[in-house]
Amino acid sequence: MADLDLRKLRYFVAVAEELNFGRAAKRLHIAQPVLSRQIRALEAELGVRLLSRDSRGTELTAAGHQLLTDARFLLAESKALRDRLFQATAAPVTVRVGVMPGLLATAAVREFEAADPLHRAEVVQVWWAEQVEVVRRGDVDVVYAREPFDRDGLGTAALLEEPRDALLSTGNPLADRPSVRMAELAALRLLQNPGTVPEWYALTTPEHRRAAAAKTVSTVEEKLELVAAQEGFAILPRSTTRYYRRPDVRAVPIADGEPSRATLIWDATVSNPTRDAFIKIALANRDHATG
Repeated sequence: MADLDLRKLRYFVAVAEELNFGRAAKRLHIAQPVLSRQIRALEAELGVRLLSRDSRGTELTAAGHQLLTDARFLLAESKALRDRLFQATAAPVTVRVGVMPGLLATAAVREFEAADPLHRAEVVQVWWAEQVEVVRRGDVDVVYAREPFDRDGLGTAALLEEPRDALLSTGNPLADRPSVRMAELAALRLLQNPGTVPEWYALTTPEHRRAAAAKTVSTVEEKLELVAAQEGFAILPRSTTRYYRRPDVRAVPIADGEPSRATLIWDATVSNPTRDAFIKIALANRDHATG
């Protein structure tokens, strides 16, 4: 018996599923006489009749039914073998993902890597002062960023909004309040870039503005340390204040503050289909982007 010809098997499966040579030929993008000759050649090679054709149409013989079952399996195995050979020689493609404190890329990374065996995602922590620069330098491909930031040259996609809390020392009388208003915080020293809290900047004194602008703290850990020492206060998104806790610091909801907006950012001047695939998945998992 001659070795099985996978091309003829594909032709046979098309005819067996359509039970019409014309439709099968159109599906295979070949001429109908060519298809008929290939099926006759397959029957001759196997030594069995696979199809019965008469005025009523085309029907499978008992041997044809058996071959259809086995041919589908063989063709699927052939494709799986080609895929495995490709994966064995192809190099993984990595997307570098920057994440601001309190935001989570875990669900998106899991789905991204599961969607393609060659996809990898490397997650790195970034801080507010560097979240844009790491994209522009090419250190990362996409960032789960916190607004505000300079949008020049960036691609952006809104991710989520969440409330913000004031981090206060337990020794501050406001720390025992169920909530505070921005005007009550105007007399305190802000321990971060005042551009991140324009509502506070509009209410406070010029002296407090200059003090905040002259010395800012980049990491959350440093902010917590200074807040605990009663050096000032910080305003952070709710997901961040839930993530960072210590007994001498309280997170108090701000009753009249603007929400914190998280946005995906990337370099719009760089074409990267793999990055774009991750962004699509990240947006679909936006409900899992905070703890």
